[in-house]
This record gives sequence, structure tokens and C-alpha cells, in this order.
Amino acid sequence: MNSSASTPTTTDRPRAGGDPAPTLPSPASGGGVGGGARGNERGTQTIQAFLLRHPGVARFGVVLLILLVWEIAARWLIDPLFISPPSRVFTSLGTVLATNGVPAALRLTFFELAVAFVISVAIGIVVGLAIGLQPFARRSLMPIVLLVYGLPQITILPLFILFFGIGAASKIAFGVTHGIFPIIVTIVAGTQNLKPILLTSARSMGASRWQLLRWVIFPHMIPSFFAGMRLGMSGVLLGVLLAELYVSTAGIGYFTTMFTQSFDPTKLFGLIAMLAAMAIALNEIVRRAEIRFSRWR
Repeated sequence: MNSSASTPTTTDRPRAGGDPAPTLPSPASGGGVGGGARGNERGTQTIQAFLLRHPGVARFGVVLLILLVWEIAARWLIDPLFISPPSRVFTSLGTVLATNGVPAALRLTFFELAVAFVISVAIGIVVGLAIGLQPFARRSLMPIVLLVYGLPQITILPLFILFFGIGAASKIAFGVTHGIFPIIVTIVAGTQNLKPILLTSARSMGASRWQLLRWVIFPHMIPSFFAGMRLGMSGVLLGVLLAELYVSTAGIGYFTTMFTQSFDPTKLFGLIAMLAAMAIALNEIVRRAEIRFSRWR
């Protein structure tokens, strides 16, 4: 006979006062505080894994939360003369586009942004490589580049107006000065990651300067180069809009000033939304170019 069957366990023995002993939960049942904690931990890990697989869901949630807070604040907390709820802004985009001069202003600003960005990238690549690949140039010229980069360029906007006038040329030039320096700095930093043995090996095999640039230098500076392009694009956007805000008779900056002075926040935020869409489109172009040129990695 099995002796364990007749031996009372600790939970079966009566207590001194005649009250039965409390029954402890079995570890296998997962009950109690420990089981609840493990369940919460598994749920958190599941959510984290889902968000890691679908980062777009997290981005959508953040945007939705911002819009919700904006809607509540605009409707019940802030004076409607200063801010308009996003629901009203999105429904008024057609009215903004129908405003006389706004479509032409969008085309002009996009043209200025595109031209200034292309010029910034072209000059930034040439100057960045010239400084980054030569130790003497890097030690002598890089401090000057950083000094000019740190200057508040809005203080010299009148000089651009004197040289280029109040047309599109001054906005493009001012945008170039804002976008060129991030590109130069990141390209110089990217050249520092290039191993000298790679250049020496390529030269020993008879590679020309173009082949060195195409097959050795450029592939190793792709991450820093495209990071500089994104920063440069933001700088170009800032420079063009600042020039349009201060001195302009056309462009998005001009209508931004006009809507602000007339206390029309709905059209103002609608114009800003169109400007944000323009910036997103340019950023997507840069992102796709980065993916294309980074396939070898």
C-alpha cells in the first residue's frame, strides 16, 4: 500500500483552534500575485514585439494623439482667434487652394526649395570632399566652416536682398546658405570613417580618381552623406521660408504673413499643412535614394 495516500498533508491537518488551514494555490495554476505579474509581463512583451514588427502603428498612434490633443485644446481651451482645430483645418484645404494666388505661391516655393536643395548638395559634396580627403585642408579650413555655420544667418539677410533683390534668387541663395553647411560637415565626418588601407589598395591596383570616388569613397560615406542631405533639406526649407516671411511679394511665406495679420488661423494652418506635405515628399525622395544606394550594405 502506498503510504503517502494515508499521510495527511500540511493543508489537510486541522489547526489548533479547529479552523481549517488555508489552501495555498498550486504553482501550476498560475494564480496569485506571481501569476498576474507573469501574465502582465507576457502581455507587455507581446505588445512590444508587435510594435517592433509594425513601427507604422506606433507612428500613427503618436500622430493621432497629437491631433486629439490639438482638437481638444483648440475647441475648449484656447481662443479660436489664435488656433483652429485640425478637423476644421483639413476640411478647409479646398478653400485655401481656391484662394487667389495660393496655387502659384505653392509652385514658386517648391521651385525655390528644389533649386536651393540641388545647389546645396552639389556644392556641399565638392567642398566636403575637398576638405575631408586632405588632412591639411581639414585642419585649416574646417574650423572656419564651423565658425560660419554657427553664425545667425538671419542677420545677413539684408545683404542677400541687396545682392539678389526681392525675387526668387534671394530666397534660393538664402536657402543654399542654410543647407550647404550640414552637408559639408557630415561629408567631412563620413570621410573620417574611410580606412586608409582601402585607398592605398585601390591606388596600388591602378584606380583612377573617379574610380576611387565611385567604388571606395562614396559607398563608405553613404550613411553620413544622406544624413547630411536630410539636415540640409531642413536647412533649405528654413532659409527659403525665412526669406519669404521677411521680404517677399509671393510664395508661401508671403501668404503665411498675410493670414497671420488677418487673424485667419484656419487658412494659416492649412497652408502649413501643405508645406509639411511638401517637406514629407522631399524627405521621401531622399529616403528612397538612400535605400537604392545602400543595397550593397
